[in-house]
Amino acid sequence: MADQGVGSGRGRPPHKKYVALHMSARATKSAMVYYMRILLILCCALYLAAQVPNTKVVSGHRYPRIVIRNATVIEGNGTPAAGPKDIVLENGRIASVVALDPVAIARGTSRRPAGDVEIDATGKYVMPGLINAHAHIQEERGGIPQPLDYELKIWMACGITTIRDVGSETQKTLQLRKQSAEGEIIAPRIFVYPMFNRNPSPGNAEEARVRVRDFKAMGVDGIKILGIYRDVMEAMLDESHKLGLRVAHHAGVEETNAWDDIKFGTTSIEHWYGIPDAAIESGRQNFPSSYNYNNETDRFRYAGRLWREANPELLKKVFDGMVEAHVAWDPTLEIYEASRDLQRAQTQPWFRDYLHPTLAKYFEPNTANHGSYFIGWTSSDEAFWKENYRIEMAALREFERRGGLIGCGDDAGFIYQMYGFGLIREMELHQEAGFQPLIVIQHATANNAKILGQEGRLGRVRAGYLADLLVVNGNPLENLKVLYPTGVDDVRDGKLVHTGGVEWTIKDGIPYYAPGLLADVKEIVARARAGGK
Repeated sequence: MADQGVGSGRGRPPHKKYVALHMSARATKSAMVYYMRILLILCCALYLAAQVPNTKVVSGHRYPRIVIRNATVIEGNGTPAAGPKDIVLENGRIASVVALDPVAIARGTSRRPAGDVEIDATGKYVMPGLINAHAHIQEERGGIPQPLDYELKIWMACGITTIRDVGSETQKTLQLRKQSAEGEIIAPRIFVYPMFNRNPSPGNAEEARVRVRDFKAMGVDGIKILGIYRDVMEAMLDESHKLGLRVAHHAGVEETNAWDDIKFGTTSIEHWYGIPDAAIESGRQNFPSSYNYNNETDRFRYAGRLWREANPELLKKVFDGMVEAHVAWDPTLEIYEASRDLQRAQTQPWFRDYLHPTLAKYFEPNTANHGSYFIGWTSSDEAFWKENYRIEMAALREFERRGGLIGCGDDAGFIYQMYGFGLIREMELHQEAGFQPLIVIQHATANNAKILGQEGRLGRVRAGYLADLLVVNGNPLENLKVLYPTGVDDVRDGKLVHTGGVEWTIKDGIPYYAPGLLADVKEIVARARAGGK
């Protein structure tokens, strides 16, 4: 009877060689299955590795897609903070802001956006990058060189992602603007407003128009004016409007005041000269006969008595005119704070490690340096300035109540105010003036963006806007001091802890580790103090 096949169980037992072949085939098949399983596991691991983002973010590196996880978000438009949210940054813009469903997260069914890298913002606040509406790029103070990197890195460490430069070496600053926009340097976004009155200052309407056209040809973003005659101001503003250039007015004691800004269409009034002046019925402050405006001790001493001479009812009419003409107000409260409390100004805690010796020298009383006017400064001067602040702060509240646009700038590099730190102090003074922190942050973000004409691109945590954001260790709505890069002391669970500071300053979608930038600044200062450069 024929064999029925190997291992059939019928006929004679299979030959040994058939058993060996059968066993060999089974072993080969098992091995193949085993190796296929190993290969499949490896492929899955590689696939998953490709999907899981690298959570170690490299400072200064541009990533195509970043996800900020679990953030409590302050949008910048005055609305309350909300979270947790995931914020997706893609190619330098905010792609989406996704509110998280806590129930879905708890069940593990939440679908969350993926990115190349992640920044964990659990327990932290994310807000728009700060905009400094009144900044000066300075490579020297009093003719002594000062490293540009020093100023730029302090700004970034303090969370300032945009500045409006209102007076520097224009051609150099235009080049810096380009380098910043292309990510070649660590620096805020720069809007260039050169000084209109640089020598030779235009003396008539035609010269004013030529100066404006020259600036436009250079590619500036706007113009800053100060100490200007009325006919010159009218012509330059008319030409600026035709060419699409915005104008910031640093009003002094001059022929023009806020009524001229209203009539001719200035974008913003810087500081506050020109506003109370316009509400003095006689048309001019009551100066003593010995007053000399070019003597800065005289100038600032009597500036401290200006607000008390303004007629409150007439001032309201000035405000209504500013609101109707869309003239914003950038008060720079902090730059004059030394006038009301000189000792505080001279002993700010960050001076210890971060005040460059060039800047420290410039701050010393010296008639040759603008803003170094504290010669014979008295307690009576401080008392007048304290009253000045009280009246001005009430005026700011009234201006905004009537619909006015308030910005936020610092004018640092003068009068004991350091770059970056000065803007955060300005925010604290806005709170002292009576604005709640949500509105203060709006002043320094969305409002400033509007002053720049960038309200559709900057100043908000909103999809479609440029990815200029801060990840903050702490709640700035509870304590604006957490924005200082040096941090704050706090008591938590009965223990003293040091916390706060901006952790990540994100500009154009590029994350910069703020404590690292501040460490660089400390090293720059230490080298300079040791005699290096």
